Amino acid sequence: MTVLDSFSLQGKVAVVTGASRGIGRALAQALGEAGASVAVTARTLEPAERAARELQAAGITALPVSLDVTDSAQVDRMVELVSEKLGPIDVLVNNAGISIGREALDTPDELWREVLATNLDGLWYCTKAVGARMVEQGGGSIVNIGSMSAMIVNRPRWQPAYLASKAAVHQLTKALAAEWAPHGIRVNALAPGYILTEASPVDQPEYREWCVEPAAMKRYGLPEELGPAVVFLAGQASSFMTGSVVVIDGGFTLF
Repeated sequence: MTVLDSFSLQGKVAVVTGASRGIGRALAQALGEAGASVAVTARTLEPAERAARELQAAGITALPVSLDVTDSAQVDRMVELVSEKLGPIDVLVNNAGISIGREALDTPDELWREVLATNLDGLWYCTKAVGARMVEQGGGSIVNIGSMSAMIVNRPRWQPAYLASKAAVHQLTKALAAEWAPHGIRVNALAPGYILTEASPVDQPEYREWCVEPAAMKRYGLPEELGPAVVFLAGQASSFMTGSVVVIDGGFTLF
């Protein structure tokens, strides 16, 4: 196998949650360009179908799936559907997540639970359901999308629930990597910094002081800049790597 061959995902089946737009959409594109068939999930079917059509137009095999990751029954149905339509799942990218800015004393319990239900519980449901299949298959690769926010406190927008959820994602990544290594399952995480998306308009002037200037590279990132790292973590190129958290933040956390 050559170096470039080790990055190929030809013949693999990947699931990307929250893949209809933003970071998830870019990651689905990258995995597909590397050769994988990709299941694209979103809370409602229409956005998933739109993203799948775009991927199909680029020559990628894509399956749209409606999925609320906070519902374990829906997660189980997703795994069954993808396995039936595309084949056994080789790669899971847990990308679905939400961020709701609110100061701690102004955070009602229901908001706290909403954030944790999506960012942590949803990841847990997907990982358990797919992980069980991977144990039966004898291996697989799971990539959790964490955040540099697991390591810092973002300013000026306070968001304690989000920070707590992403810190938990990083530690859960390590716990599962250790537990599942004997089964041939690798579990790693990606920790993005400030990435320009529809939900994160960090190109606006009011964000420059907080999101751009503190970074060593003095800029924000783009979703497609995360794609190559996920392809690396998904396949044989990272075959001796598990339990790692790969930070891609333009040098924001250096200081």
